Amino acid sequence: MATTWSAKGEYMETCSCDFLCPCIPKNMSTPATHDFCKVALAFQITAGNFGTVPLEGVRFVMFAQSKALMGAGDWFSGLVVDASASDEQSAAVELIAGEGGAGPLAMFSPLISDYRGVERHPISFEKKGNEVSVKIDGMLDHAVLGVESMSSPGSCIAIDETAHPVNKRLNLASAVRNMINAFGIQWEDHSGNNNGHFAAFDWTGEAA
Repeated sequence: MATTWSAKGEYMETCSCDFLCPCIPKNMSTPATHDFCKVALAFQITAGNFGTVPLEGVRFVMFAQSKALMGAGDWFSGLVVDASASDEQSAAVELIAGEGGAGPLAMFSPLISDYRGVERHPISFEKKGNEVSVKIDGMLDHAVLGVESMSSPGSCIAIDETAHPVNKRLNLASAVRNMINAFGIQWEDHSGNNNGHFAAFDWTGEAA
């Protein structure tokens, strides 16, 4: 019998591309800034459940690296679930966001040729207005600052109607800190030139 699940919360992403990442407006059909794309997608669930398992407070990060043209596939990828999650919560996250998962990130599954598994580490996720930061000691240090709208002070410039699986509307941001050292993916650039974005997410589904 299928298990009904839901998850809503906050998400942020940074990658090795210069701002603005060409993959977003071009649907992964244009080469990245470099000969590769190195990316981390971080999530904090604020409400939800997987069947009878509550998911509130669970954090997880998907890491991936592709060649310049992301849409061509041949990615390698891995998942980190917060160490504070219970075994049941971690298993639920894997079923939603892991290899062949039942959530929207399954859009990426056909592009991944090397899935490097799941690890458990403490994850911090902080959002203050238009600033979002995520840390995993020794593995990830990401911070983004939203690009403020001149027409609507306090709000970010956003791009809408994208094909991004997390949310079709993304707040644009620049990555003020960008370090990855996970699953064989290494990247560090604190210049402020790298791409970032963030959004709320609200997912529902069923898992076999």
